[in-house]
Amino acid sequence: MTFQNRKILIGITGSIAAYKIPLLVRLLIKEGAEVKVLMTPAACDFVTPLTLSTLINHPVCIEPFDKATGAWNSHVDLANWADLFLLAPLTANTLAKMATGVTDNLLMATYLAARCPVFFAPAMDLDMYKHPTTQRNIEIVRSFGHTLIEPGSGELASGLYGEGRMEEPEHIAEILSSFFYKSKSFAGKNVLVTAGPTLEAIDPVRFISNHSSGKMGFALAGELSARGANVTLVSGPVSLATPSKNIHRIDVVSASQMLEACKNIAPSANLIIMAAAVADFTPKEIHKTKIKKKQTPSLLELIPTIDILATLGKQKQPHQTIVGFALETDNVLENARMKLQNKNADIIVLNSLSDEGAGFGGSNNKITILDTKGRDTAYELKPKTEVAADIADYIFDFMSRQSA
Repeated sequence: MTFQNRKILIGITGSIAAYKIPLLVRLLIKEGAEVKVLMTPAACDFVTPLTLSTLINHPVCIEPFDKATGAWNSHVDLANWADLFLLAPLTANTLAKMATGVTDNLLMATYLAARCPVFFAPAMDLDMYKHPTTQRNIEIVRSFGHTLIEPGSGELASGLYGEGRMEEPEHIAEILSSFFYKSKSFAGKNVLVTAGPTLEAIDPVRFISNHSSGKMGFALAGELSARGANVTLVSGPVSLATPSKNIHRIDVVSASQMLEACKNIAPSANLIIMAAAVADFTPKEIHKTKIKKKQTPSLLELIPTIDILATLGKQKQPHQTIVGFALETDNVLENARMKLQNKNADIIVLNSLSDEGAGFGGSNNKITILDTKGRDTAYELKPKTEVAADIADYIFDFMSRQSA
C-alpha cells in the first residue's frame, strides 16, 4: 500500500465515528500521502481540529473565513488541490445535501467544486441507514460517479447492533490504495471514446436521432482518464459536462462529422471505444429552409451512414484494441457475436432493451461483454459509472492477455 505523492482531501461530518479519522490520517501520511482536512462545525464536537492539524501539518478548514488568521479558505483551491476527496464519516444530513446540492458550509461548497474522484463512507444508526430516504440518497450520489465505502455491521453508538458502522481505517486505506493502483493501469495509453447520439438534419429545425444520453460513453471516458489514459472524447449533442479536465473533448453533430473526427484520431490510439449511438440512416436531401406543413413531403428518402466501427475495424493496426457496443432486441447474443466478427472488433459490450432499468437515458445499465476469445460475461444491473469500471477492468485484462 502506497500513497506516494498523492493529495487526499478528507471531509469530516458530525458523527461519533469521527474519532477514527486521526488513525486513518496517520495511515495515509505514513504511506506517503499529503492530507488536508475539512470539517463541518458539528464535526468539531467529536474530534478537535487541533489534533488533526497537528497530524497533517496544515490548518484544518472549517469556515470560508478563518477569523483567527484572517485568511480565506477557498473551496475552489481546495477542490483543485485534491487527487481524491473522501467524505468520512458521512452523516445522513450531509449525504442528503450531496444528493440535492444544498451548500450551507465550506465542506459542501468544496464538494460541489470537486472534479477529482469522490469516495464516501456513511456512518449512522441502523434505522437511519436503512431508511428509504437514505438508501435513495446513496443511489443518487453513486449515480454521480462517486464510490460508496459501505458501512459494516457491528455495535452502534445507540446500543443497537447492525449496519451503519463506518468502515475501519485500515480497510478504507486499502480501498483508496486499490483505486490509485488501478489509476495507473492505462497510463501512457491513447484512448478514443465516442459517446452520445448523432443528429441527422432534415431541414434547419428538424432531424433524425435517438434517445442516447451519452452517459455511458462519458462514464467510460472519465474512468479511463482516472486510470491514467490520454482520452479523446468525441461526443454527439448531449447536455453533459466533460468528466475530467484531462480529457480532450471534440463535439460533433452528425455521423459524417463523427466519422471524420475518429479517422483523424484513430491512427494514434491504442484503444478505441465506440460507445456512441450513431444514426444508421441520414436524409438523402437536407432542405436549406424549414419545410412548411403544406409542403410536407409524402416520402422522406434515407441513405445509410458510413459505419464508423466497421471503418475503423478495417483499418485496425496490430497495437490497437477496438471495443464496440451493441443494442439488441432479439437473439441478442447471436447478433452481438455476429457484430463482433463483421466489424473486426475485439470486444463487444451488449445491451438489451428487454432488461428493465437498462439502456438509453437512465443512469443504470446491464451489460454482457463478448470477445474474440469466445468468452461472454454477464453483469448485474448497476449505475453506469460502475459499469464503466467493469468494462475498463475487462479491457485491461483482455489487453494484458493479448500482449502476454
